[in-house]
Amino acid sequence: MSIEKVKDFLKKYNKDRAVIELSQSSATVELAAAALRVIPARIAKTLSFKTDKSCILVVCAGDARIDNKKFRNFFGIKAKMLTPEEVISYTGHAIGGVCPFALADNSVKVYCDLSLKRFSTIFPACGSGNSAIELTCDELFEISGCCQWVDVCKDWN
Repeated sequence: MSIEKVKDFLKKYNKDRAVIELSQSSATVELAAAALRVIPARIAKTLSFKTDKSCILVVCAGDARIDNKKFRNFFGIKAKMLTPEEVISYTGHAIGGVCPFALADNSVKVYCDLSLKRFSTIFPACGSGNSAIELTCDELFEISGCCQWVDVCKDWN
């Protein structure tokens, strides 16, 4: 089970007990926001994009959308989402629970979008469609092994 892998991964950061397991689904931004009683923008969604040999994960605010031009200018490739099967293959997590922790493939690179930085804490998923964890942006950056902060989203200002 993916959530157990995430909890085990979070132990080294003393965050395994901070994982929130919800009785209802948190598989979409709207469902997660309702379940956690926060605005949708504070949900840190993890989006997955194809590269030549692996994938890129971009963690961004729940109200942000990928700006194709910014994405192409930064990464040098078109923003093409993974299929559900590819998401599981690269991340080890199914859509609805994708997170930047305990990834199945070590070649996956994680980037955090600036859209998150307007919040003191945000809520990424933890490997299942009914889980989350409250983290600061600095904690998310460290725990996810983030490569860098990027500006590849729009519609969040």
